[in-house]
Amino acid sequence: MTHSLVCPETVGRVSSVLNRNTRQFGKKHLFDQDEETCWNSDQGPFQWVTLEFPQCICVSQLQIQFQGGFSSRQGRLEGSLGSEALSKIVDFYPEDNNSLQISCFSCWKSVSLDCSAYTFPVPPAEVDRLKVTFEDTTDFFGRVVIYHLRVLGKKKV
Repeated sequence: MTHSLVCPETVGRVSSVLNRNTRQFGKKHLFDQDEETCWNSDQGPFQWVTLEFPQCICVSQLQIQFQGGFSSRQGRLEGSLGSEALSKIVDFYPEDNNSLQISCFSCWKSVSLDCSAYTFPVPPAEVDRLKVTFEDTTDFFGRVVIYHLRVLGKKKV
């Protein structure tokens, strides 16, 4: 069974925060499960989120909820283990809307899913570091607004 892999020991970093206002728009809001809070990036050609996990994990699903108009037309999921350089896991193409968008290993295997109207495939990956890069943003200034970012899978023992 899969569960959220982001825990208090997970170290997260983001490319930027709107007006450097981490209290209102910081990275902690990506994972707080609060519908009223979000991470809001500042301007830039692309934005990113990195996560360093306290142990090796097997990622099976990525869930992202953007604010429509502040999303990305193309994203890239990269990962690594130990001191290895990041390598591409998958490119994905999110919708520009407010819906929760779900990647799943089952999509990769072309199995029909009932989990969401907006799904994109992700192959399984064993990593201890992830980077999600948002390229080609829909906002003219390159800002991204994300209400939820969830990484689901299993911890490796």
